[in-house]
Amino acid sequence: MSPTPPIATELGSAHFLAADSDRDAVVRFRTTGRLDRPRADIVLATLRATAHGIYEASLDGQPVTESVLNPGWTAYEWRLAYQTFDVTAQLAGGSGADLRIELLLANGWYRGDLGFARANANYGDETCIAAELVITYADGSTQTIATGQDWIAEGSGIRSSLYNGQTIDARGGTTPLVTRVTDIDRTTLFAQSAPPVLRHEILHPTAVFTSPTGRTLVDFGQNLVGWVRFTLQGEEGQEIVIRHAEVLEDGELGTRPLRGAEATDRFILSGGVDTFEPTLTFHGFRYAEVEGWPGDVDPDAIEAVVVHSRMNRIGAFECSEPLVNQLIQNSIWGQKGNFLSVPTDCPQRDERLGWTGDIAAYAASAAFQFDTADFLDGWLQDLRAETEHTEGRIVPLTVPDVLKYANFPDGFTLPWHRATAVWGDAAVWVPQALWHAYGDRDRLASHYPAMVLHLESAEKDVSPTGLWDLGNQLGDWLDPDSPPEDPAAAKADPSVVATACLYRSASFATEAAEILGEEVDAARWRRLAETTRAAFNEHYVNQGIVFSDCATVYALAIAFDLLDEPDRTTAGDRLADLVRDSGYRVTTGFAGTPFVTWALSETGHIDDAYRLLLERECPSWLYPITMGATTIWERWDSMLPDGTVNAGDMTSFNHYALGAVADWIYQVVGGVRAAEPGYARVRIQPVPGPGITWARTRLETPRGLVSCDWQVDGDEFTIVVSLPEGVPGELILPDGSPTRLVEGEVSAHCVLDGPRIARARSHQSWTVPSSSRL
Repeated sequence: MSPTPPIATELGSAHFLAADSDRDAVVRFRTTGRLDRPRADIVLATLRATAHGIYEASLDGQPVTESVLNPGWTAYEWRLAYQTFDVTAQLAGGSGADLRIELLLANGWYRGDLGFARANANYGDETCIAAELVITYADGSTQTIATGQDWIAEGSGIRSSLYNGQTIDARGGTTPLVTRVTDIDRTTLFAQSAPPVLRHEILHPTAVFTSPTGRTLVDFGQNLVGWVRFTLQGEEGQEIVIRHAEVLEDGELGTRPLRGAEATDRFILSGGVDTFEPTLTFHGFRYAEVEGWPGDVDPDAIEAVVVHSRMNRIGAFECSEPLVNQLIQNSIWGQKGNFLSVPTDCPQRDERLGWTGDIAAYAASAAFQFDTADFLDGWLQDLRAETEHTEGRIVPLTVPDVLKYANFPDGFTLPWHRATAVWGDAAVWVPQALWHAYGDRDRLASHYPAMVLHLESAEKDVSPTGLWDLGNQLGDWLDPDSPPEDPAAAKADPSVVATACLYRSASFATEAAEILGEEVDAARWRRLAETTRAAFNEHYVNQGIVFSDCATVYALAIAFDLLDEPDRTTAGDRLADLVRDSGYRVTTGFAGTPFVTWALSETGHIDDAYRLLLERECPSWLYPITMGATTIWERWDSMLPDGTVNAGDMTSFNHYALGAVADWIYQVVGGVRAAEPGYARVRIQPVPGPGITWARTRLETPRGLVSCDWQVDGDEFTIVVSLPEGVPGELILPDGSPTRLVEGEVSAHCVLDGPRIARARSHQSWTVPSSSRL
């Protein structure tokens, strides 16, 4: 087991500063220093900073970085990231001997009244900030300017809340405050390794219109995460109010799904030309309601700024079915919106938490769409720290686990101190997805200790039967047949789900231990996997019929390889029957959805898998798209066919977990699979089915670009594959014939069987699609 990484201790000369002010008021700390040498003599200048809260830093009135919402959200009690910015050019390019440093400090996640159901969870009552500017001159001398008691604190005219929004008064004016020196546990400091949060795309309105009640609404055409930015001139003191929401209800802004989050920004004009950008908050929205705008809203004068953690796009897919292409785009936008400092469940309402179950379901899809290695590694370090410090050493339901500070109303409880399947399994499944996608052994080693902690905590709730049937479980969360008020009331027995998940986690922990040379551990987890599998079959399987007899339990049993023949074949047939009996509508929740198409295709029911994917009636993956969705919904029916919003309290329109089918689309429809971790060897194995007649897939692997284009034309299947230099592979055609692949481009074809020929002829012929860009 690898040791805990050493903790950095920088900012040694900087004091942490605080000031008493109104709770949501943004405090400005500032100082003016005098440079020891002329600016032309500066050869290096770095600014380090961090905060309990979020901060913005500027030198001589100019921001020191393009990143926003620093220092991000981590498990603050044990891991507080500091950032280092190279400001050499900024300082050397300035003028004068005086240097002005300003720091804005807002609540952010640290004192953000986070949670739901009026939880008001906070890490502490006091925000604070520290910064240290170190300047090196040509003669080798250095100068340090650091936060201290002599810095001035004042009100900034800005108020900020992540859930409620930001108020900016452009008229200026400051309120003097008393600077206080405070301190934190400096052993928590570490140099930021996770990618920063940045501005990305800029979206312009697709429409500006008037609602039935006379309100001005702006449609940006895409559900996104970020804020609205604009420049204008109006009367001094005039207030512009921007409210945000993902959907409309009865032609008005649909704010009910936001629950307690106000998601409202306010801007007070100076009388001159003002530019407003609320960078100390963020919103999930497609629509903005604008009040107080001087005159009519000019679409060219207002824009939406898309904000998320930096990730390089590495995967691309398109096919002959436009709705599937939109489904993939919705998955991509859902990932962008929810990969903001931590992988959140949703970005819009009074929650936005790092629920472990969501990313456990979605990690494989995420790792294909974007390079998530650094982002998820940082989050997994927080998961490990939280687990090590949690009562019972349990993987929390949320990471960072701010909910341990929640003040929930009487009677509201969560299974805090017991291991939870799927959610706790994130400690294993997320590293598993990263290992397969990127093949980084050092990262696997750093994630392995949390796997051990999860399995040890789960073992405590394994009964003498060998089943994980003790403790509390969330089961197949958001089963579409569960009532809106009880999302855990699923068809799948929660102990069947938990025991299946335990087997999968123990199996990968065995593989990880072997890779890392932990032979004793490998034997331990192998025994756990074997006894769990035997218990599952003894107690839950009867001649291929799995207890609770619903799609989720068959999907897990098959996809996790819990069944031997002939039970596996019987289970696959039974799953296909259930899928057909449902009219190819989805019947699975968080646990089953990532695996149901896999279970169908791996047991020879590829037609049923395609029909399940391509179904358009609710509940289905394509139903939201027919309703205008541009991200993945939390519920299959977040919006009902009549255009009303689901009555449940949990109704998000940007919730990526149910988009986990993207992983199956990329590998089975698209055909690009990792035959060895990190695509050291590649397997190309597209499996065509009814309703899609061509597909093209691109993936920028750690070893180079892999591409796969296939088409069906009559009874002919044709494929063109390209592999990067030095990467071997194999091609398996739909008729089962294998071909060894070498670097470069290879084409092949085969004749499809009779039934598949008939299906292919019933759809449009393949045409060369436009070029895709990663």
